[in-house]
Amino acid sequence: MIEIEIFVKSLKDFFSSKMLKISLIPLIITMIIIYSLFFAAADFGITVMQDIAQASQNGEEVVISEDAPFYFVWMTYLLVFLFKYSFTSWIAGFLLYTVGSVIVLQASVLFTIVIIGFLTPMILKILHKRHYSHLTLHGHGDLLSPLWILLKSSIIMILLFIVLIPVYFVPVLNFIAFSFPLYYFFHKLLNYDVASTILSDEEFKKIYKTQSGAFRLRTLFLYIVSMIPFITLFTAVFYIIYLGHAYFVKLDELHKLENLNKKEDKEEKMKEITKD
Repeated sequence: MIEIEIFVKSLKDFFSSKMLKISLIPLIITMIIIYSLFFAAADFGITVMQDIAQASQNGEEVVISEDAPFYFVWMTYLLVFLFKYSFTSWIAGFLLYTVGSVIVLQASVLFTIVIIGFLTPMILKILHKRHYSHLTLHGHGDLLSPLWILLKSSIIMILLFIVLIPVYFVPVLNFIAFSFPLYYFFHKLLNYDVASTILSDEEFKKIYKTQSGAFRLRTLFLYIVSMIPFITLFTAVFYIIYLGHAYFVKLDELHKLENLNKKEDKEEKMKEITKD
């Protein structure tokens, strides 16, 4: 099955009534978590900065801890200056919410990928019953495996963010450098959730040995799609369906190849017996 056929088939499954109902779960949960955290943090940050600015206007000294990082000191004094005047105060508030929105966008992708992991078995079970009931699933891993993958991927993502800090100051490259840790996390969780539900550990190694590049391209495509503001809230289920179809197709090909090899081995043995 060529890639376009997998994609079209995935779209048809995604727009089925069952899948659309499942899509509401990550959408609702992620929106509640993200927006609650964002607006609470933004309101708190603006309130603190306004208090500092008010103290500055009244001639009171703005006290900053000596242990505070230099960038925090600079940012504090910059915001104090901006909040002194009504016009610049409005700009500062606008910038704060704009930057916050970018953070919310990235956080929404991460949260949604984590949440959709709990729904992956349900989604793939529907696909299996609808299209691949002739295949036997041998999922690998245990209850702690997804948590370990989540923890390990999170730690590596944070380390990548730290290591790539110098690149953030280079135009164009900074966008790639900022996106790479997020894509790593995105790929690891999404790929593991789908593969571990469908394949045994041995089947996964056989398929991924020759198809790792193709699956990385698929998750890269899905990651680029997820960068459209808040689209992941609606399309996370499609990500599972798309990768699920890709793995089911490869599993079907693997089984057919193994059966063919067994048949050829059997014929060779029969020939040897006949000769004897």
